[in-house]
Amino acid sequence: MDTTTVGLNYLNNGYGVKSWLLTKDHKRIAILYLLSITGFFFLGGFFALLIRLELLTPAADLVQPDTYNKLFTMHGVVMVFFFLIPSIPATLGNFLIPIMIGAKDLAFPRINLLSWYIYVLGGAFTIVAAATGGVDTGWTFYAPYSTSASNSHVILAGLGIFITGFSSILTGLNFIVTVHRMRAPGLTWFRLPLFVWSLYATSLIMILGTPVIAITVLLVAVERGLHLEIFDPALGGAPVLFQHLFWFYSHPAVYIMILPAMGVISEIVQAFTRKNIFGYAFVAFSSLAIAIVGFLVWGHHLFVAGQSTYAGLVFSILSFFVAIPSAVKVFNWTATIYKGAVSWDSPMLYAFGFIGLFTIGGLTGLFLATMGLDVHVHDTYFIIAHFHYVMVGGAIMGYLGGIHYWWPKITGRMYPEGWAKFAALVVFIGFNLTFFPQFIVGYLGMPRRYAMYAPEFQVYNVLSTAGATILGAGYLIPMVYLIWSLKHAAIAGEDPWGARGLEWEIPSPPPTENFVVSPIVTEGTHQYAPSREVGIGH
Repeated sequence: MDTTTVGLNYLNNGYGVKSWLLTKDHKRIAILYLLSITGFFFLGGFFALLIRLELLTPAADLVQPDTYNKLFTMHGVVMVFFFLIPSIPATLGNFLIPIMIGAKDLAFPRINLLSWYIYVLGGAFTIVAAATGGVDTGWTFYAPYSTSASNSHVILAGLGIFITGFSSILTGLNFIVTVHRMRAPGLTWFRLPLFVWSLYATSLIMILGTPVIAITVLLVAVERGLHLEIFDPALGGAPVLFQHLFWFYSHPAVYIMILPAMGVISEIVQAFTRKNIFGYAFVAFSSLAIAIVGFLVWGHHLFVAGQSTYAGLVFSILSFFVAIPSAVKVFNWTATIYKGAVSWDSPMLYAFGFIGLFTIGGLTGLFLATMGLDVHVHDTYFIIAHFHYVMVGGAIMGYLGGIHYWWPKITGRMYPEGWAKFAALVVFIGFNLTFFPQFIVGYLGMPRRYAMYAPEFQVYNVLSTAGATILGAGYLIPMVYLIWSLKHAAIAGEDPWGARGLEWEIPSPPPTENFVVSPIVTEGTHQYAPSREVGIGH
């Protein structure tokens, strides 16, 4: 039996739906997540399209303000909790971590499948909430509005987020145990791929932070249902307490979204420059530093919420400090690219896009860590632009880069490289046209979350809506040619990119149990030698 036939086993063994719904193969579960997450991505994108169409004109002439409130709320809820947070860990992480460390599967295969079912169940609750009237509180569910607003399905959406939180916790637990206990012989901590380091740090945040947001949203639902005294001041509660609890998780959650993308970029930069990553240990430890310090900066979201000046000063300093490990990564990627044999393949284009857009997002984050400037731009479109430069320009560019980089390994097929490069360019142009004008209009004072705005801001909103149309096309193009590639594209070999790592030493797609014989690692999988000696014995 040739390697291609062996590799197709995990896709072909059992064509029935039942074999997929009961599978314990981490690769199939990753594909189940990929399909589910893609569905939520386009649902959230549909809400975003309606938002941008409404903002074409200063008046609320497409939808009423109440409907607009529900649109931006559901856009945020779906994109944050059901796409950005699970996108890379649940798909690429699920697929690659066991292969990258030389294991046959994750430590707990049944729990892995359970986490997908929990994710789908939580998503179903949220979809029902959207279909039956939606939520109009904003995705942050700020009290006291979330605890008292009528005609808003906060309880249903809150239960969806609460349930989905268990999916993140179980996935993080599975990754941590797998990395600790199932590494191949010789694969020491400082031989781990940087993608694994990033997922390990992300898993720590998932386990430590997710219970906080889950309980916080559950308390909102309980207060609405039973009228208990928790957050609503009308009942004797403390609304600022909700903000502390919410942001204690939700700012580290930003790193749940961006850290895996950083790991993807580290792998791509090495593969397409044919160079060892500059400062491997610094890049690895910067992931842990981001995970740790990220729990200490939530207060910069409360500069205008009644927090004391002295507390604001401390959180401002810590917010500047957390930028250091992020900057380490950017500088080290740049140093790796410098004088490298750069290949301009589509994954590398996404990596360049990530580095540029994330740098802009990170630098504007320093503006928001400055109390005086934050007061001026708080709750304006400057915040929207900053957040999307990090999350869309960063996390989604990293996600698309990773999908393109590992697509031949996942499916055993290549894709039309010309179309892939074109799509990367369209996404980059569309993104900047969408969100850069929002920095300007936000600094000029246009508040976010309003269906109507002053006429002098219209030109910027027209630019944003035009850019969003281009960006949407840029996201649709890869879906078309990747689906096309499943049957019509060229067969991929074991290592079409000439990359390094255990995942590139087995057939594409991998066998059901990944490795016929457990590998023995004799050097770091992150190392690139001119002779292409892999240092891995089977």
